Amino acid sequence: MGKGLYIGTIVVLIIVIMSVFYVVAKNKKKKAMIKAINDLEKEKNLLINVPVLNELSKVKALVKNNKLEEKYNTWQLKFDIIEKETIPEINDMLIEADFMVEKSKTSEVYQKICEIEVKLYEIKVKIKSIMSEIKEITSSEERNRSTIIKLKATYRKLKKKFEDTKADYEETAKTIELQFENIERRFEEFEMVMEKKDYEEVIYVVKGLTEMIEHMTIVINEIPEIMLMGKSLIPKRTEDVSSEYIKLTRENYQLDYLNVEYNIMETEKKVNAIFDRVRVLNLEDVSFELKTILEYFDSLFNDFETEKLTRKYYEEGLKEFKKKSNHVQKILTAISGKIPEMKNQYNLTEDTLDSIKLFANEFDSINNDYEKLMNLDKNHSFPYSKLNQELEIISLKLSKLHEKLNNLLQKVGNLKDDEERARGQLEDIKLLLKQSKYQIRKNRLPIIPDNYYVELQEAADAIKEIQKELTNKPIDVDTLNVRVDTARDLVFKLHNTTGQMVKLALLSEYAIVYGNRYRSSKPSINDGLIKAEKLFFKGDYKKSLDLSISTLDSVEPGIHKKILDYGK
Repeated sequence: MGKGLYIGTIVVLIIVIMSVFYVVAKNKKKKAMIKAINDLEKEKNLLINVPVLNELSKVKALVKNNKLEEKYNTWQLKFDIIEKETIPEINDMLIEADFMVEKSKTSEVYQKICEIEVKLYEIKVKIKSIMSEIKEITSSEERNRSTIIKLKATYRKLKKKFEDTKADYEETAKTIELQFENIERRFEEFEMVMEKKDYEEVIYVVKGLTEMIEHMTIVINEIPEIMLMGKSLIPKRTEDVSSEYIKLTRENYQLDYLNVEYNIMETEKKVNAIFDRVRVLNLEDVSFELKTILEYFDSLFNDFETEKLTRKYYEEGLKEFKKKSNHVQKILTAISGKIPEMKNQYNLTEDTLDSIKLFANEFDSINNDYEKLMNLDKNHSFPYSKLNQELEIISLKLSKLHEKLNNLLQKVGNLKDDEERARGQLEDIKLLLKQSKYQIRKNRLPIIPDNYYVELQEAADAIKEIQKELTNKPIDVDTLNVRVDTARDLVFKLHNTTGQMVKLALLSEYAIVYGNRYRSSKPSINDGLIKAEKLFFKGDYKKSLDLSISTLDSVEPGIHKKILDYGK
């Protein structure tokens, strides 16, 4: 019974708490909706405010013509519609929203709030557009006055600059003065339009004045430079170009490719056409076109200088070509004259013989090209820049041929050099072999190993091969070089073997003689030295030396250093 009462109490408490939370949440949501509606009410009240009415009253005071009156009536009508139709409609919507809040129709309240917000936004856009149009009129006078003051200041500066430097404008001066008069009339027109409060017309007048002043700024700033270029610089440059062109053509320069005479005529036509535009103050691209013409004349002078410099290079190149051509001719003649002798003396390859014929044909082809170039030069058919290009190509061919001939000449000359070098090396090799034999006889070794005689025979045979190759006619230089290299290697090997063998024999003999002092007192020493002597007389000098040193080291540690020092 007590337990059931306890549970019932808890259930009641939970229901009460949930009810409280529900009421609190509902009141909170209701307050939020009321606040949103109140905010919309305030926003609505701010739409038709004092600034709007003030601007309309300003326009009403300015109305002095039918156009402005028509505009004022249109704006007033739009405001009346907003104030007397749209605003009351919004008021009704706000009342409906309040009623829905009281009825706790939450979803319908939020939908109505959204509809009101859309309506308010539409009104804001309309009012902003009307206010912008109104301010265009109400601020027109102040804004346009400010603009006109700046334009007048610019106008006065331009006119003063023109009057101070009137001579620089030459035949355009009269047209400029007329344009200044037009500008002054436009300033007077501005005052008349402002007096009539015709603010629409004012906009066009100010715009027209602005464009006229901007154009006059360009005219005043650019025409002196245009006159300088068109009346002074270009005529002078034309005269200089014509004079230089006539002078160079008389000196046999071929300048037809530059079309100088035609381009001068076309330039004069172009300048005349430009000044037809300048006289009516149409300056569009005029400075650019005149500067382009000046740059063209500058480029012609550069072309003239290039031709003069190229002629100098061309004439120097002809001398250099002739000099090198004569040298190549001498080389070809020398090689061709020595071929029969060289074929008898040396084993020349067919490739070498064929290359000499090819080089001769190539030289003939280069000379033909040179003759054609001389004909073009004589007839003045091409400018020196073109002639020099052709000469450079021919000279390059001649230089390559000269290089190939030098390589061939070196190759043929090397045959004789290789023969002379082989003969000299043969004498050196024979002397080295003789020295090796002398070393053997001088030191009277007890026995010479068989392998030594084998090396000696190989060296002697290699020397005979060199001698045999030198007696052949024609000499095969490649084979001769191989024979020399082989003989040199074998004789050097024999020379090294001889020196090593003699040195080992002398050291072995010295070690045995040095150890004799221990024979009588040291039987082991005596036995070791007896074995060393046997090896010595068999010709095995290295083993004899090693045995002697190891035997003596037992009684005299470090003896090997003393013995080896003896051999130095």
